[in-house]
Amino acid sequence: METVKIVTKSCLSHASRLLAITVFVLASQSLFGDFNPQATDTPRASFVGNSFLSAEDAFQLNASATDAELLLEWTIAPGYYLYKEKFKFMGGDTSTQLGAPSFPSGTNQWDDYFARNLEVFYSSAQIRIPLINAVRYITVDIESQGCADAGLCYPPQQQRLKIDLQSGITSVQAIPAASRPLAFSAANPNDQLSLGLTLIFAVIGGILLNLMPCVFPVLTIKAMSFVTTSGTSTTHRLHGISYAAGVILSFVAIALLMLILRAGGDAIGWGFQLQSPLFVSALIYLFFFMGLSLLGLFELGTGVMALGHETTQGSNYRASFMTGILATTVASPCTAPFMGPALGFTLTQPVAWSLLVFACLGLGMALPLILLTWIPAWRNKLPRPGAWMNHFKQAMAFPLFMTAVWLLWVVGKQTNMNVVASVVLGLVFLSLSIWLWKIQVNSARYLAKVPAIIVLGIALGLPLTMLTTKTEPRQWEAYSEAKLGALLNDNHAVFISVGADWCVTCLVNERVALSSESFYSALKEQKITYLKADWTRRDAEITAFLNRFQRTGVPLYVYYSRDNQEPQILDQILSPQKIQTTFYGKSQNTRK
Repeated sequence: METVKIVTKSCLSHASRLLAITVFVLASQSLFGDFNPQATDTPRASFVGNSFLSAEDAFQLNASATDAELLLEWTIAPGYYLYKEKFKFMGGDTSTQLGAPSFPSGTNQWDDYFARNLEVFYSSAQIRIPLINAVRYITVDIESQGCADAGLCYPPQQQRLKIDLQSGITSVQAIPAASRPLAFSAANPNDQLSLGLTLIFAVIGGILLNLMPCVFPVLTIKAMSFVTTSGTSTTHRLHGISYAAGVILSFVAIALLMLILRAGGDAIGWGFQLQSPLFVSALIYLFFFMGLSLLGLFELGTGVMALGHETTQGSNYRASFMTGILATTVASPCTAPFMGPALGFTLTQPVAWSLLVFACLGLGMALPLILLTWIPAWRNKLPRPGAWMNHFKQAMAFPLFMTAVWLLWVVGKQTNMNVVASVVLGLVFLSLSIWLWKIQVNSARYLAKVPAIIVLGIALGLPLTMLTTKTEPRQWEAYSEAKLGALLNDNHAVFISVGADWCVTCLVNERVALSSESFYSALKEQKITYLKADWTRRDAEITAFLNRFQRTGVPLYVYYSRDNQEPQILDQILSPQKIQTTFYGKSQNTRK
């Protein structure tokens, strides 16, 4: 009974904190609703007789044209928006050609249906399209797609625009069978999920979330821990309750954060934290760290799945609670079937219902372990302890590594290869730090562990430094033989850098001599054009340029001055001083 009181007291303590946060969310929703300008600029979707507007009424198109330009103006109903990237334009006759359209600035927001950030237009959108070789009568086919804030999305709308440039008369005709709302929309009052069905979907989605490669290892290792640990049925059940409390409270906490940010005007959805490269990098480290632990490189307490055990001062129910939090954290990159409709339902519902849906998602995710701890017959069917358990634990490391690789690809798409390289190098230093700590773990000398701490700092600092470094605007042009010939014919001074991403010397020179402020100042003062020839991949034109100077590899640095048509070849190891003397004409080392 004393154990039950401890667990109950702990859960009540967390629940009371969560209740206080909930009250704050309810108050802040009201506050932001009154004072947030964006909330008044983009109100919820308009209703007509308990139904959404038709596509024609929600997105009204007007057009005008001159001989040189076509102006398309959409008037967008309050609470509706059009996607920028979904616009398509096609000329209906062979003589008139359409130039590149000019779009206004839109609003970037997270889109739950397309599961990424998209630029959209609220209220109105004016698009200008140049007309090339325009004749009197022109026909333009237009495709667009929009949605309502309340959750309804329309299929792509196709319209045909006919214009008489002489009289200025225009007509817009909808192409048939394109104005019906998508059947998947749960925001249509006729098709809207009931609260009960939404909660069932949420529970099912939470259960299926356990099958995702990022969650399955956590669940299975935690389940296997019951095989190796002794205890009564009550003890096992309390472990299940503690784990479920960690999962459910984590889901509710994520929901609260989403509601607060939405109330402040941000358009976000499930997985919004993955929009931050820094958060994704942290997840990569976490998955890699867990994978190394499962492989047996190191142990934390009774294993990485007993996270929090060392801070409980004897009781390991908090370890189960912390495992629930860990499971929710690693589940953040994943979305399971049935989660979509449930999450979409929360977009238009009161705070209490939204929190209830997220709590049911957490309940579904925790349900397999709850059933395992509460039904002894199920628990007794688990395989008996043996060597297989260690092999199984090690095998579970590889889904975590694969998830880390996928997240690394996400970081690459969000940023660039420099950040990806810094994260990979950081993982190498993380492994080194763990190894250094392990060989000194039994040492009584504190200083013996300092190298491991220093290396860990390097591991954490590498991606952080790259992600916070400001990217300078490009101040060079890509090399081509035609461009070089044109510049020399116009008596321009030209500096050419031939390098490759796999050339270490090139990268060092780039960092030491070709990226400094003094280098770019010299280019500007001397009016020198900087050309870069990237030989990372095979390029016949760049190879021919190398052969011209009897070179078979990189780097190669060549300077063409205005007064001397003979190119000057610089040393392969550059220095800022050498660059300065070359550009300011104080060196006479000239070779063919």
